[in-house]
Amino acid sequence: MAFQKPSHTFTKIHLKALHTKSLYILFLLSFTVFINTFSFAQELPKKTRTIPVEQRKDSATIVVDSIIKPPTATQEIDSTTTDSVKQKGLLEGTVKYRAKDYVSLSQKQKKIYLYNEAEVLYQDMEIKAGVIVIDYSKNLVYAGRIKDSTGYQQRPVFTQGENVIEPDSIVFNTETKKALVFNSRTEQQGFKVYSPLTKKENDSVYFMKNGRFTTAEDEEDPEYQFITSKMKLVPDKKVIVGPTYMEIYGVPTPIALPFAFFPMTKKQTSGIIFPSFGEDSNRGYNLQNGGYYFAISDYLDLAILGDYYTNGSYGLRVENNYALRYKFRGNFSFRYENLLNQERGFPDFTQSTVYNIRWSHSQDTKASPNSRFSASVNLGSSSYYQESINQLNQSNFLNNTLASSVSYSKTFLGEPQVNLSLTATHSQNTNTGDINLTLPTMQASMGRVYPFAPKTGTKKGAIQNVNFQVTSRGEYSIKTNDSIFGKAEMFDDAITGMKHSIPVTTNFKVFDYFSVSANANFEENWTLKTVNKFWDQSEQVEVSIDQSGFDRYLTYNFGASIGTTIYGMYDLENEDKTAKIKAIRHVMRPSLSYSVSPAFNQYYETYEVIDADGTTSDEVEYSRFENSLYGSPGKNYSSSIGLSLGNNVEAKIRSKDSTSTEPEKIFILNNLNFSTAYDISADSLHWSPVRVSGGTQILNKKMSINFGMTLNPYALDSNNNVINTFNIDNGGSLFRLTSANVNMSYTLSNESFSGEESEEKKASAQESARSGGRTDDLFGRSEDYANTRLSDREEEEEEEEEENNEFYNYKMPWSLRLAYSANYTNTKRDNTISSHSLMFSGDVDISPKWTVRASSGYDFLNKGITYTQLGFERDLLSWRMNFSWIPFSDRSSWNFFIGIKSNLLKDLKYDKRKQPDQQVGN
Repeated sequence: MAFQKPSHTFTKIHLKALHTKSLYILFLLSFTVFINTFSFAQELPKKTRTIPVEQRKDSATIVVDSIIKPPTATQEIDSTTTDSVKQKGLLEGTVKYRAKDYVSLSQKQKKIYLYNEAEVLYQDMEIKAGVIVIDYSKNLVYAGRIKDSTGYQQRPVFTQGENVIEPDSIVFNTETKKALVFNSRTEQQGFKVYSPLTKKENDSVYFMKNGRFTTAEDEEDPEYQFITSKMKLVPDKKVIVGPTYMEIYGVPTPIALPFAFFPMTKKQTSGIIFPSFGEDSNRGYNLQNGGYYFAISDYLDLAILGDYYTNGSYGLRVENNYALRYKFRGNFSFRYENLLNQERGFPDFTQSTVYNIRWSHSQDTKASPNSRFSASVNLGSSSYYQESINQLNQSNFLNNTLASSVSYSKTFLGEPQVNLSLTATHSQNTNTGDINLTLPTMQASMGRVYPFAPKTGTKKGAIQNVNFQVTSRGEYSIKTNDSIFGKAEMFDDAITGMKHSIPVTTNFKVFDYFSVSANANFEENWTLKTVNKFWDQSEQVEVSIDQSGFDRYLTYNFGASIGTTIYGMYDLENEDKTAKIKAIRHVMRPSLSYSVSPAFNQYYETYEVIDADGTTSDEVEYSRFENSLYGSPGKNYSSSIGLSLGNNVEAKIRSKDSTSTEPEKIFILNNLNFSTAYDISADSLHWSPVRVSGGTQILNKKMSINFGMTLNPYALDSNNNVINTFNIDNGGSLFRLTSANVNMSYTLSNESFSGEESEEKKASAQESARSGGRTDDLFGRSEDYANTRLSDREEEEEEEEEENNEFYNYKMPWSLRLAYSANYTNTKRDNTISSHSLMFSGDVDISPKWTVRASSGYDFLNKGITYTQLGFERDLLSWRMNFSWIPFSDRSSWNFFIGIKSNLLKDLKYDKRKQPDQQVGN
């Protein structure tokens, strides 16, 4: 049946039925599957039934539920129908309809009228409108608005499932399921579409003419929109548009496309990742971070990205994420760069290749309570972060170390419990290229056993608290360098060893105030490689021969300690009732320990140094285990007493809240620790240096201070060697300061600063953490503008920003982060400061839409500014603009990005990166 607009006759009849009410109906076509078939399974009443407004009780809404059969006598039959199978009724459920003013059924007109807040419910479909007319003679449903003195009211709303559409009016054919919609408005995943004329072809295809679409919040006055002559929409699947151009605040722009395709699926889909464009004076023009994203499954994805420079340099990145809910999640990345500097054939031409491998894996604790697997890998070329020119590594080039760990642990329940773990570790110094590997480390331990403990009740006394456990640790250790990493020769110096330990401990109380503990530790070391040394008289050199085979040695030591806790309270409130500080509390934890370790001379051998004339000039002592994994056993008897004192000081102050009855507690010193030792068995230099460490938090816990120092009681001779003379007896002070360090961090912000991190900042912190760098932005941020996923903000945030827009002239949100570090060395009268620097980073919201940030610092030792990064962010409602600038250093560059926030249109962006021109030396 063909579509037709409502006739004037229909309008007159409708106005007559409404008497004095005026109505203007516009008709709209639904372009999602919002309306199922309408049919009727009960005979119509022979007379028109009108329920006037006056008969409503207490203005209650009238509800008419009916099952209506289509009329048989007047029903037109299609002469072409030849199917002899009895057709099933089109209506498969109950139709519920209601209206606030009245419901009118007319057998003559063969229509049902619903007026004012009209609703039709059928299965999962719901229609709400000012007026709804069902014309069952033509299988048409009309829905429209109501016009009164204030304008049009109650625009139709069609809901089916999660899909909602709000047109001005609609004409729908219940038999063919086709429809025409006028001035339709709908939204699909933030994609807002308006069309003056829409045709619903079937349940899943809609065609629109002269439409427009945008992701702007304000549909009536969008800051941008795209105008297209024709559009095809398949709900929750795709949108295809013809010739399209862009408008910004109603002004046409030259930005145009002959056609476009927008996937609308809620699932992740594969697609192209557009690169960022840049320029480098050494390598020419470039494209960075462009490639393809593969949505393999809901649990696994893959992104292949690349960089290309016109001088021939290139880079490759493989990024992978995987996750299985309640099981595990992780990510893997491989990065490779082939960098060419200058042009081939020139004297300054150089070529280098660098790579980096990262893997992170974590297991959900619910997946397997008794076993766990985790991985954190970051390895590759030592110079990768220093030489890489990809913008992702801007802040990571300051990393000095790379570290990795892959571990598996298993717990065997029982009595006693047994724990088993396998761990592979990697540590790499990026300055020297030295690498330490353990492939792997195996460790097994048995739970503590209390052989003399009672079966019931608590353990009392030294005997009942006696306990022991057995631990075993085996390692395969490799020490190599970046230059031979991955080659066969890296295994030449690999060593293997195993260590078994049985610690026996007990603890008990003395005089109720002193805690005493005693311990004995037995340790056996296994090795597969020993050494044999002798003196070659003819060559006059020491000869060392490695010997393969199993060997072992046993060591043991004993110790005991006693400690207590002393509390001191100084009550100031008794002296001055108005004092701000009410009391000061000092807690001291002194401890005295003793340890003894015998000499294991049985594991040492000697050889004689014989001169060429046959005389013996010296005797050399060595241990065949000195090159083993855990070293050789001690050959000197050791007996020492250890002293330590821990302190913390806190105060109770009067609360600022006048209604509070309890004082506030603050820390003056979180900890202040002193430790030293006296070696009884030593011939000289009995006292060890005093080590002092401490820390506290001040300014409402916003500033953290940590410090440490080493104090040596012995003096130096004229050659700066330590002598067995106290420094005070040599004309100096009681102690000689040999080293000191202090670290401070401070975070400032005003009351209007929320402290919430943006998505870009969180992503930058995660990238830096995976690369082994700092999670704050004191060294700048890692940024990838080409692959930025910007999401729409929540409505609550939008409302807050709009409120701030109106009254944003008295507070300016800001935050500032400071970090100070200094190290002092005076071991041999060198009296030098090895490092001394101040770093800072900050953000200032100069308006609700403008944010300016900076990170920099000053090196007081080298008298220069440290790595500096400046930038700003501009929230352009539906768009976002970012700018980042490194003004100086050999990595100076700038990045500019502007793009749409919505994920559907995120590829509509402009971004560019540029490095400075090459600097020519004098």
